[in-house]
Amino acid sequence: MKRIILMVLRNIFFVPYGWIKLCWYASHVDRYTEEERYKLLEDIDERAVRGGNINIEVHGQENIPKENGFIFFPNHQGLFDVLAIIYACPVPFSVVAKKELAEIPFLKQVFACMKAFIIDRDDIKQSMQVIINVIKEVKKGRNYLIFAEGTRSKNGNHPQEFKGGSFKAAIKTKCPVVPVALIDSYKAFDTGSVKQLTVQVHFLEPMNYEEYKDMKSTEIAGEVKRRIEKTIQENGGWN
Repeated sequence: MKRIILMVLRNIFFVPYGWIKLCWYASHVDRYTEEERYKLLEDIDERAVRGGNINIEVHGQENIPKENGFIFFPNHQGLFDVLAIIYACPVPFSVVAKKELAEIPFLKQVFACMKAFIIDRDDIKQSMQVIINVIKEVKKGRNYLIFAEGTRSKNGNHPQEFKGGSFKAAIKTKCPVVPVALIDSYKAFDTGSVKQLTVQVHFLEPMNYEEYKDMKSTEIAGEVKRRIEKTIQENGGWN
C-alpha cells in the first residue's frame, strides 16, 4: 500500500487525467483498437513504475513469438505481476483473472481495457466457458496470459504447483506456450517497503506445439514450472 501511495503522489498531476481516460477507455472498449488500449495501459504503467521506485529488468524479449496467437504462463507472485509484464512486453495481450480481483478499482478498469476474461474457480461450468472463450480468441490471433498456479505464491520467488488444466487452451489451439519467470515482483506491493526495487521479467523460449503435442497437460505444467524455477535460481531469486 505504501508504494501505491508513492506512485500516486509522484504522479499527482497526471492521476486525475489518467484515471478519467482509463475509465473512459474501459467503458468504451469497442471504440478503440487493441493497440490503442494497450498503449494507454503502457503509458500509465510506465508512470506508475517510475513513480514507485521500481526498476524492471527485461530479459528474453526476443523469445516473444513474432506471430500473434500465443499464451504467456508466468509464475504468480502478486498484484504487480501483470503490470510488470505489460511494462516488459511490447505486444498487446489479455489475461484470465480470478473474480476476486475483478472489482478492485484500477485493476477492474485495466481488465476491461484488456477485454480480460474473469474466471470463477468455484463454478466449473463458468470456468469451462472461459477456457472455450480463450480458445476462440487465441485462434483469432489474440494473445493471453494465464497464471497456472491459480493463486499467488505465498513463498516469494518459489512457485506453487502449476495446474495442468490451465494448459488446455494451449493444447486445443496448438499455440506457442511462453513461460515467463518473474523475480521479486511480490516485493512491489507485499512488503510494505518503498525502497528502490528491481523486478526481473524473463521471457523464456516458447514451447511450440511440436514440442508438447505428445505430453499430458500435467507434464506440460511440470515442464513450464521447471524452466521458470531454473531461471529464478540462475538469476539470484532462490532465497
